[in-house]
Amino acid sequence: MRTVNYQRIIQKAINYIEDNLHESLTLENIASYAGFSKYHFLRIFQKETGITVGDYVRIRRLASAASMLLYTDESIINIAYYFRFGTQESFTRAFKKVYHMPPGQYRRIMSSIINKNGGKNMKQQQKIKGWFLSGSHPFNYEMGIDTKEVHQGKCSGYLKSVTVQSADEFATMMQQFKAEKFLGKRVKLSAFVKTKNVEGFCGLWMRVDNALNDVLQFDNMSDRPIVKDTNWNLYSIVLDVPENSALISFGVLLSGKGHVWVDQFKFEEVDKSVPTTNLEIAYDVLDEPINLSFEEE
Repeated sequence: MRTVNYQRIIQKAINYIEDNLHESLTLENIASYAGFSKYHFLRIFQKETGITVGDYVRIRRLASAASMLLYTDESIINIAYYFRFGTQESFTRAFKKVYHMPPGQYRRIMSSIINKNGGKNMKQQQKIKGWFLSGSHPFNYEMGIDTKEVHQGKCSGYLKSVTVQSADEFATMMQQFKAEKFLGKRVKLSAFVKTKNVEGFCGLWMRVDNALNDVLQFDNMSDRPIVKDTNWNLYSIVLDVPENSALISFGVLLSGKGHVWVDQFKFEEVDKSVPTTNLEIAYDVLDEPINLSFEEE
């Protein structure tokens, strides 16, 4: 039986949600836009994202509201109405559940923290716990924390070009960990990504190596690149982790100039019915050596 890949459908729906956070959004109209019945869409959305459609819309509205509280002078009641909360009280209740303080207190405290840290977006190039910067020209890129462009919660990670001159230059914000926990399993890496002015391409990436540093599985989304300007959306990679695996590396890749934000990375085991995205690296092996004098054309 053929397994349906729903990711592009979910991406289409999320894009619609992102463009209409300040409009009336119902399960019916989102499902209709995606081309499904609301009951079927509800199931596949929750399976792909881990949360219900309603929870996703609420979380994104609250994250956008939190950004407006910090970076605009808009009144709390206007922010509440803009993001379709019926009353300021209902907005406050929902906001407290996620941010553990009412909107007014959040604005006062977080604004003072941002100002104390000396940056409007509280960006930190120095260190991000667990992450490091690598690539062909990491010194031409910058990574950090951003409190303004956020998908969920209070901050996201970013990677951007600074002094990049060539489209061949690239950098990655990445992590590495032992493969032991996932040996013999099929693993899905997912994250929310937003881009701005990406002239080359960007994407999530994941690599599985053995103890000799041989590549066993790899995907960098080069066959489905994220380019130019895109709103927050969900992307994923699915790879097998063979029994002889030793190391898993992953992150976000930016090739050439641009700016990318990432949030809510997640690893999960999936069953074998979920197709892998492994990029097969094929080599044409010759029957015998050729052009040994370098004069053949």
